[in-house]
Amino acid sequence: MCGRYSFVASKEKIQQQLGPEMETGANLRINFNVAPTQHSYVITDEKPNALQYITWGLIPYWSRDSKIAGKLINARSEGIESKPSFRVPIRKKRCLILADSFYEWKKIGTKKQPYRIMLKNGDLLLMAGIWDVWYDDQYAVKSFSIITTAPNKDVDSVHDRMPVILHKREDQEKWLQEQPLEDVISMLKTPEDGILEMYRVSDKVNSVKNNSPDLHQRIPESPTLF
Repeated sequence: MCGRYSFVASKEKIQQQLGPEMETGANLRINFNVAPTQHSYVITDEKPNALQYITWGLIPYWSRDSKIAGKLINARSEGIESKPSFRVPIRKKRCLILADSFYEWKKIGTKKQPYRIMLKNGDLLLMAGIWDVWYDDQYAVKSFSIITTAPNKDVDSVHDRMPVILHKREDQEKWLQEQPLEDVISMLKTPEDGILEMYRVSDKVNSVKNNSPDLHQRIPESPTLF
C-alpha cells in the first residue's frame, strides 16, 4: 500500500514538468508528511489544467457519512473495475496525485525502518488515482484514492505493493482522457525497473505530527551481523 508521501514542489517545477498552462494557485501548501484524511494536490479529468486540493481517502458518492475516508486511501488495481467503491470512479473520475516522493517501511527483525522513494531523474511523481464527490447537508467533499499494484525490483525489497506511477507525459495525459475501460485497466501495471531510488530516513516520519525538511534527510543504514 501507499500510506504516506511527501509533496515538496514549486510552481516553477510543476509548470516546467506539466506545462506553463497548469494553474497552481498563489501559494502551494508544502507537506513533508502527507497522511490519510489530509488534503493534498491532484489533477482531475474534470480540470486537467489545474491543481485541486482535496481529501486523501475516497468517500464514495453513495456513502451515508464521511467515516469511510480513512479506510479507502488505496485502491488495488486488481479487480478495481468491479469493486463497489471504485467501479464508477475508474470509469468516470480519474486523477493524478502529485508527490516528490513516497515513504515505505521495511521490516527488519522486529522493527520497521522507513524509506523515502523517488524518481531517479528528480521529476515529481504522478501517481494514478481515482476521485469522487460526496455531499452532506451543506458541503460537497472531493476525495481521492491512490491506485496500487505489484512492486517493481526497485521497491520489492521493502514492500509487496507500490503506487501505479505514470512517469511518461503521454501516459499522464492519456490517464485523464476519456477512453474504453479496457484501455484504462491496461495502464494499471507495475512501473519498469530502474526508474526509482530510495534511502532510509528518520523514524520521525512515523508520526504525522512531524512535518519538516529533516524528514527527507538520509539516515545511514544500520550495520548487520551477517
